[in-house]
Amino acid sequence: MASLRPAQQPILKPTPQPTPQPTPQLRPYQREAVQRVIQHFRGSDDPAVVVLPTGSGKSLVIAELARLARGRVLVLAHVRELVEQNHAKYLAYGLQADIFSAGLKRRESGRQVVFGSVQSVVRHLDAVSDTEARYGPFTLLVIDECHRVSLEQDSSYRKVIEHLRSRNPRLKVLGLTATPYRLGQGFIYYRHYHGMVRGEEGAFFRDCVFEQPLRLMVRQGFLCEPVKVDAAVAHYDFSSLVPGGSGLFREEEVNRIVSGNRATPGIIADVIEHARQRQGVMIFAASVPHAQEIMGYLPTEGSALVTGNTDGDERTRLIEAFKARHIKFLVNVSVLTTGFDAPHVDLIAILRPTESVGLYQQIVGRGLRLSPDKSDCLVLDYAGNPWDLYAPEVGGVRPRSDSEPVQVECPACGHANLFWGKRDGEIVIEHYGRRCQGLVDNPEEAGTAGQQCTFRFRFKVCGECGAENDIAARRCHGCQTLLVDADDKLRAALKLRDAKVLRVSGMQLDAVVNGRGLPRLKVTYHDEDGATLDEWFALETTAQRNAFGAVFLRHHSRAPGVPWSPRSPQEVCAGQQRLRAPDFVVGRKVGRHWKVREKLFDYVGRYRKAASAGGEQDADDAIGHECCHLQ
Repeated sequence: MASLRPAQQPILKPTPQPTPQPTPQLRPYQREAVQRVIQHFRGSDDPAVVVLPTGSGKSLVIAELARLARGRVLVLAHVRELVEQNHAKYLAYGLQADIFSAGLKRRESGRQVVFGSVQSVVRHLDAVSDTEARYGPFTLLVIDECHRVSLEQDSSYRKVIEHLRSRNPRLKVLGLTATPYRLGQGFIYYRHYHGMVRGEEGAFFRDCVFEQPLRLMVRQGFLCEPVKVDAAVAHYDFSSLVPGGSGLFREEEVNRIVSGNRATPGIIADVIEHARQRQGVMIFAASVPHAQEIMGYLPTEGSALVTGNTDGDERTRLIEAFKARHIKFLVNVSVLTTGFDAPHVDLIAILRPTESVGLYQQIVGRGLRLSPDKSDCLVLDYAGNPWDLYAPEVGGVRPRSDSEPVQVECPACGHANLFWGKRDGEIVIEHYGRRCQGLVDNPEEAGTAGQQCTFRFRFKVCGECGAENDIAARRCHGCQTLLVDADDKLRAALKLRDAKVLRVSGMQLDAVVNGRGLPRLKVTYHDEDGATLDEWFALETTAQRNAFGAVFLRHHSRAPGVPWSPRSPQEVCAGQQRLRAPDFVVGRKVGRHWKVREKLFDYVGRYRKAASAGGEQDADDAIGHECCHLQ
């Protein structure tokens, strides 16, 4: 009889264990950013900035810094999506952190690392920074999208910063952004680690300690290439728009242009045609009515609209449906320019004017993340926006629509400055720079970050000590003397019987021969009523040409500092486009002739300049008709 086999034991399946997530690996530029931040804060408490393009992994840099920090860390963002995203990257290290955000329905602040929304934190400062907290006061504050930090002391971010500093005077403040400039302010930081000044000396953030250029990210394959296409359809014409006092376009003026515009149906048809082989399309509309009209031309199935008034839960549902590709076309009005991550987006359609290159970069950045089966991002701009995606603003607002970035070498330190200006071929014929942006070492302060070069391209001279000051300065930086106001100079001249004051409406150059047969440059200033004042220059010898450069060219040049040494009156006349006229000229009578004694450039005051004739009522009407040449 066959022996019986022992009863088989039931096979027990092991309890499934969560698959361990690999520790995040930093890219080389992310590691360098972290090291530069650590190096900066070891030697300084000055607020610092890291510039990384959209899609480059700022969240991972934040997580690594929070992991390495020995003290307590608060990470702030302005939208809940960013709070959640940054928190998730930190959790990927296998660490725990709190969230303080009403939008995420969590108010926790007991752990060493806290991720919060600025709106929630600023309302509960004492709760977040409880002095009895286990880990003590915060030692590091990290601000995502830090270009939103205002210079105004009563802004939300500044209130948080000052409160945390009251608990810890040595608080380190780090900002991260893809667009390190604010509308109307220019660059948000003062110094750049490449050895140049970018923003104003009063900027809150002192140093940019690391920057990864967008062009390099694309070239290295970390971001998709943006491909801008000039569509052969009618565009919107926003050329008549003028920014308001805040630097933003007025909503009613934008609506007037787009509302019922005959170009809209053709534009949307063009977007749909370009989108046939695309995975995800984001359309940026100019206003809510404009967005609603756009929705009427899109396929009903597969299109959605998100605005600032969209309910939070509905907004989340629509965004998740878009990310899952149940929706192909996502229309929005000023709400998805930051904190939105949908890597499959490969077509950006811009149907709104953008006030700054920062906003333009944020919009296009929505489509630059890498994704399977995605090789590039198509950018369709139907609004004629003038911005170059790879070129940031040059330290301030573009002064004129035809201005472009130009490079101007400093005659003193050799630094290659980047200013707004204009070229004629390869020659820079105009720029708006005031002071060299270069940083030079101060031998008396070894180990410092360097001091800004003192060379000024445009300036006004102190009458007491002769120092050159910024054209907007009220006191001399050298002797602290109150600088003479331009209006005071004009009033003083008006009181003199032997003075002639011209509001200059034109400047004429002529190559002439004087009574002895010698070549001379004659410069004639005209006012609106036909009165004139002349001055004469000789350029025959080296000394005469040097004097002409010092007393005339440096002040009249549209591009001061750009080498130009004309050797004859004819050369000066041929290059007249490189020269600017003063706003006012004051002459004094010497014997039987008038001699130019004073020229006022870059005038801002109560008197009207000739260029504004025909505008509002003259400000100088208020001071009477003291001189026919000013009325």
